[in-house]
Amino acid sequence: MTENTARKAPRPPLIAKKPERKKEPRLLAVIDQHGCTGCEACIVFCPVDCIEIVPGADFAQFQQVVEVDIERCIGCALCAKHCPWDTIPMFNYQEGIQKSPALTLKSVCSQKTKDDAVTQTS
Repeated sequence: MTENTARKAPRPPLIAKKPERKKEPRLLAVIDQHGCTGCEACIVFCPVDCIEIVPGADFAQFQQVVEVDIERCIGCALCAKHCPWDTIPMFNYQEGIQKSPALTLKSVCSQKTKDDAVTQTS
């Protein structure tokens, strides 16, 4: 499997306990958090439970977004198909890992965010 270069730290214990995928997918879902409303519609359709809620600053249900744990995504595209805001593009695996940090504003999976992507290009 190709190394996930979008990860900046180990996954948190509760997320790391979830089962690993068996093989690298052809496609990868990446949530564009710039347009995500936190409606959680994508979570319902994910067959491998790889979409995590990223809480807002003060209140869990206020200004929250969601994030795909790209180490568990199987590329089924069900989340992208059912997102009412069209904020889940599907990329080929390598492209998804490269573009993920620029589309991620906040992470609970210890993945790189937009701030990390900007710092690296500076």
